Amino acid sequence: MRIECEEAVRHLTIVECRAPWRADLGSEGSRLPVARLRFTRTTGIWTLYYRDRSLRFHRYDLIPPTTNVVELLDELDRDPTAIFWG
Repeated sequence: MRIECEEAVRHLTIVECRAPWRADLGSEGSRLPVARLRFTRTTGIWTLYYRDRSLRFHRYDLIPPTTNVVELLDELDRDPTAIFWG
């Protein structure tokens, strides 16, 4: 497994990438969005979001929005509720 980051104008999406696990399904691996970091330009604030099973993002409310994106990445890595990495 490897982790990638997809960049957009107002957010970053953290993506889990896995190698193909069955030959009959083809040679492409899977890519699943895990989290999103949204940036509000007017305030300089980053907010962490988690993805549900319907691929919708919801605000993760166990850590407040912050100007320090590293705090949010640390929370994502720590994942105390297992909502990001299962």
